[in-house]
Amino acid sequence: MRQNVETFIGCDSTYEDASVVLFGAPFDSTTSYRPGARFGPSAMRHESFGIETYSPYQGKDLTDCRVFDSGDLELCFGDTGRALADIEAHAARILADGKLPFLLGGEHLVTLGAVRAVQKVYPDLHIVHFDAHADLRQDYLGATLSHACVMRRCHDLLGDGRIHQFCIRSGDRAEFDFAAAHTDMHLFGFDGLDALAETLAGDRVPVYLTVDLDCLDPAVLPGTGTPEAGGVTFPQLLSAIRTVCGTRVVGADINELAPMLDASGASTATACKLLREFLLALT
Repeated sequence: MRQNVETFIGCDSTYEDASVVLFGAPFDSTTSYRPGARFGPSAMRHESFGIETYSPYQGKDLTDCRVFDSGDLELCFGDTGRALADIEAHAARILADGKLPFLLGGEHLVTLGAVRAVQKVYPDLHIVHFDAHADLRQDYLGATLSHACVMRRCHDLLGDGRIHQFCIRSGDRAEFDFAAAHTDMHLFGFDGLDALAETLAGDRVPVYLTVDLDCLDPAVLPGTGTPEAGGVTFPQLLSAIRTVCGTRVVGADINELAPMLDASGASTATACKLLREFLLALT
């Protein structure tokens, strides 16, 4: 696997030496409101050189970590199933080589491809999901493969009690009814996360952490396809990610940055800083 021409800042390890492998899934063909998330991964790489590799939050530096950036996949925008299969295959190769796959979206549906690969290696997988939206629809306008359905499709794989949702503040009634019976949903913020992380860490349960950036308040990150008022702050999200990274994380992603929807560039800069902190917390 070759290194991308332009990498996220500090992610200069060789593939052989890396413990974490970044890869982008620039796909947004099922976006239900404002498109543009396909440009998120490349924007995060390019704009990452506006931040430092060192984190004063954690006292760590990306140059001391073993992260390899393999670049963006070339995905078929006209065939959602094929795009997911390509994402799954790439994640599977990373896992087979004993490394942690870290996916940059793209719309949130791309998570399904990575989860399919991770769940095959770790059948007892749990998902920790940070998002404004429940993403539990059975279908969206007849499509069962939609970013509005991604956690429902993950539930098809994992079953009850293994999807833990936080920051949720949007969805239709049927989604909340489904969550009450089948997932562990926490509304509006991170209440309950510390207790969950302690349980997962104590049991050494494999965890996939997926972060939809619209969990942040639009005042913090307006550059996303479906902004929802009432979100969390950057320090709150950073603390939550570090809490989950104290468990046995075996796969991760950040998704739903649509850079052109924030002409100031602040959303991309925020996503870059969040990714730096996420990677440092994992390594």
